[in-house]
Amino acid sequence: MFEYIDGKLAFKCPTYIVVEAGGVGYHLNISLNTYSSLANTERCKVYTWLHVKEDAHTLYGFADEGERRLFLHLISVSGIGPNTGRMMLSSITPVEIQTAIVNADLALIQRIKGIGAKSAQRLVLELQDKLKKEGSGSLIAAPLNNTVREEALSALMMLGFAKPASEKAIDNAVKNGGQDLSVEQMIKIALKNL
Repeated sequence: MFEYIDGKLAFKCPTYIVVEAGGVGYHLNISLNTYSSLANTERCKVYTWLHVKEDAHTLYGFADEGERRLFLHLISVSGIGPNTGRMMLSSITPVEIQTAIVNADLALIQRIKGIGAKSAQRLVLELQDKLKKEGSGSLIAAPLNNTVREEALSALMMLGFAKPASEKAIDNAVKNGGQDLSVEQMIKIALKNL
């Protein structure tokens, strides 16, 4: 529902922040990773996810898109809820979590409070292939797409295609269609090759 909230950082503590935007103060639950990323800024842009339950609507905030993407992967696993996902992101960095899951480092995953042997195995089983497919650069914030090629690549990755396959399809599209393709044309040609 909300992509991000950009505003004045009205209050900050290790578990939540209040961001004032448009005269409204938004209470956002955050991880320690986000807390340390915000430092002492007066203004901030926080990526959000809204958790809707029968008795509450809760906003979660993330310092960057990569952390939010990993959080959504984590909570997609049965038995991992938003609070456990936030605990995981507070215990170790998102890059360490992704590396541990991809490398099946169960010992590291189990060191996180609230994650037992079965949950660690389930995380690896359900997320290992997804995170391998996304690649190690998936936690880096999406670049400001300056070129037609970068925009087309970003669009294909958002559609769920792996980065190497998308790059190859775009290279073939440029080879067949020339350098003067629009983003839409390049994506259409690339989709035919995927």
